[in-house]
Amino acid sequence: MTRPWEADHDAGFLRRLGKTAAEVGDSRTTQDCPEIWELDNGDIAVIGRDATTAYSDRLPPGVRIGSDERLVIISGRLLSAAKPDIPDV
Repeated sequence: MTRPWEADHDAGFLRRLGKTAAEVGDSRTTQDCPEIWELDNGDIAVIGRDATTAYSDRLPPGVRIGSDERLVIISGRLLSAAKPDIPDV
């Protein structure tokens, strides 16, 4: 069965949404920081801490993580900082 949406691995990074993790106080380095990026095709890329294993046995009813998916966590501060950059659809 074909999925209604599939990640385009050829899409490029267009712009960071919000601030860097260091700017919101979530990181002291630039080596391994969470990020939120808009891709040039309009999709969003999120870099965060992989928590798939930690949450896999306690997902809410109806929530599934596909074999090619990961649950990542970013701070609420990082998402809030990106809010002004996220367009209403």
